[in-house]
Amino acid sequence: MSQLFTSVRIGRLTLPNRLVMAPMTRSRADDAGVPSDLAATYYAQRASAGLIISEGVYPVAMGKGYVRTPGIESDHVAAWTRVTEAVHARGGRIFMQLMHCGRISHPSLLPGSAPPVAPSAIKPAGQTWTGAGMQEFVTPRALTVAEIAGIVEDYRQATRRALAAGFDGVELHAASGYLPEQFLSSGSNQRDDEYGGSAANRSRFILEVLAAMAAEAGSDRVGIKISPEMGFNDIVDAAPEETYTYLVDQLRNLKLAYLHVALFGAKTDYHALLRPRFNGAYLIGGGLDQAGAEALITDGRADATVFGTAFLANPDLPERFRQGAPLNAPDKATFYTPGEQGYTDYPALNTAEAA
Repeated sequence: MSQLFTSVRIGRLTLPNRLVMAPMTRSRADDAGVPSDLAATYYAQRASAGLIISEGVYPVAMGKGYVRTPGIESDHVAAWTRVTEAVHARGGRIFMQLMHCGRISHPSLLPGSAPPVAPSAIKPAGQTWTGAGMQEFVTPRALTVAEIAGIVEDYRQATRRALAAGFDGVELHAASGYLPEQFLSSGSNQRDDEYGGSAANRSRFILEVLAAMAAEAGSDRVGIKISPEMGFNDIVDAAPEETYTYLVDQLRNLKLAYLHVALFGAKTDYHALLRPRFNGAYLIGGGLDQAGAEALITDGRADATVFGTAFLANPDLPERFRQGAPLNAPDKATFYTPGEQGYTDYPALNTAEAA
């Protein structure tokens, strides 16, 4: 049997296969951050994944970074409950990814047209997608220490609401240049207090957030995603190997369900560097195909493998891999557009064969 279709223990869960659906922004929520009714169909279609990790969900309104992305404030719980019930009805498992975008936002997306917040008042290069189209990032407002404690509490409350909505666990998005990585990286964090300077201080925010999430969910229902040297959203660090080895060494104490590492062009083999330092399940993502994923599992380099656009375009990806069937091609033009097209209308094998 293919190693991809063997079971694996990840925290509290036993997954029936080692194919994980990556978190992917799809921009189908309404302006208030409520997931559309189509979201339940979309995720349920992909319930044969060993684990689904949801699209990035803002824990609090000030964490929103893009138009039509969903939240997990109190008025979002009912809509997410419909999603988890649909996934569980098909035998699936789903974690919610919590994504606070920090400085990667725009006042038009935030309450009271407030400026985005960040560890330091450093404007990132680039633009974000707003209701009026692409707009330049602005200079964020640096958070006070008291406000940082408030955001840690926001993550705690968001975790509580995610569990109330029926999610099996939660993932902290600490990659892609969003708020946790803004604290972690020396290029975006120039604080001179306990949250800035050394790798230990710059890691403090992530570790506090994870501890708060674990206090709500249990550490065996909490994962974290990192992507060293990805460079997305103008994020840079002066000594990334030192930064990430320190962070992952500290994660051991938390006994998390998993560490999700996605690499995109890093010169350092971070998997070889980080996997031996982590004591939970190790998930690898970033441009994999079936053969590459199989090799990672067979060689013991990963416990599970994470697929993005392949799951987006192939709701029955595990079965296609099992049969060696051809894959649907993803339609990039509809990745972030509202509605069913390019979201819930990709055919499964039986549908395609019938057609």
